[in-house]
Amino acid sequence: MSDIDWKGQWRNEYGSRLTITEDAGGRLEGSFETALGDSAFAGSEVPIIGLHRGPCVQFSFVAAGEIPSICSFTGLLRDGHLHAAWHVVSDQAVKSPRPGASPELINLPWAHAVLTNSDTFVRADLN
Repeated sequence: MSDIDWKGQWRNEYGSRLTITEDAGGRLEGSFETALGDSAFAGSEVPIIGLHRGPCVQFSFVAAGEIPSICSFTGLLRDGHLHAAWHVVSDQAVKSPRPGASPELINLPWAHAVLTNSDTFVRADLN
């Protein structure tokens, strides 16, 4: 199995940017910036740390803002596409506590504190 050069710019289907600056020794470093304005990570470029082995990769980061949130991506590189499942855990959110009420900062119950989905990243610096 050949070594994969993870370093560079990656973008997902929403325009979020993953920048990998180091990939030596099975470890990753870099940054992530979401394109989604309603994310707990919006408006900040946050540092990432992660691991890789062959085409398998994992990286994580925490929110830079006031709301405690953490995200982890785990994925597989296939034919130039990094397919990754992600999990976000947030302690709080700004939302309406009940229908018709004004939005406010609330503590999320466990059942609403976790989001899971998937994204696909492609190299942006090679296109």
